[in-house]
Amino acid sequence: MIKISGLTKTYGGKRVLDRLDLDLGTGVTGLLGPNGAGKTTLLRCLATTLAPDGGSVNAFGLDPAAPVQRTALRRRLGYLPQEPGFYPHFTAFDLVDYVAILKELTDRGRRHAEVRRVLAEVDLTGQAKMKVRRLSGGMRRRLALAQALLGEPDLLILDEPTVGLDPEQRMLFRAMVSRLGESRAVVLSTHQTEDVAALCERVIVLRDGRAVFDGTPGELAEVAAGQVWLSDEAPAASRVFWRTADGRYRTLGDRPPAADEVPPGVEDGYLMLLGEAA
Repeated sequence: MIKISGLTKTYGGKRVLDRLDLDLGTGVTGLLGPNGAGKTTLLRCLATTLAPDGGSVNAFGLDPAAPVQRTALRRRLGYLPQEPGFYPHFTAFDLVDYVAILKELTDRGRRHAEVRRVLAEVDLTGQAKMKVRRLSGGMRRRLALAQALLGEPDLLILDEPTVGLDPEQRMLFRAMVSRLGESRAVVLSTHQTEDVAALCERVIVLRDGRAVFDGTPGELAEVAAGQVWLSDEAPAASRVFWRTADGRYRTLGDRPPAADEVPPGVEDGYLMLLGEAA
């Protein structure tokens, strides 16, 4: 459905995307990577809000470099940016309704029904008449997600979607996104490896604008196979360890003295992968 070929973007002499090639299809794809890896830049290119310096994006047979095709593509995507802008004096309903007008939902009755639907999806029905300035940070994040869901887009682009959500809200978000991923392409960028493990059928790790891993969450966890340990004493020779809730020490890398091997998780594989890439 979506083909990224040789995508390149440079800021101030630094190449943020470095001839990136990716194919994306139906399902939930997670993007992981350190700050500055190019995740947000990639999502902005996908969302047609940023033009690359080189390479191309083709989604559903549409080329966003052509103005008419870019408009057609925007009708088929929903975008939650990392830092969404809000009009603080609008109500939650009015804000989403305004975005719905921009998305060409012109029939007032059907548009308002769609606004009510997406507010219900993110559990904001009871706050529909509240001013945006009175909403909590988590509510504003859910409001931003609601506008991205307008029109049931074929491509849903989510940049750090779970920031500010409490555990119950995060659970509801996972249920909603996993359902959406059954019939459309969902691409989400996150620093939360637990969201990737719970949601994503595929995970791509970016570093310095390149994909250094592309596979399943289980395959990413296996990067750290045989390199995760629990011990009763702090491993003096290791720099990568932490004290767990039960008082033992979890170590990544070489085996400390008198340590037990434990199964790796997605976070373990991610940390080991970045260490190898460095």
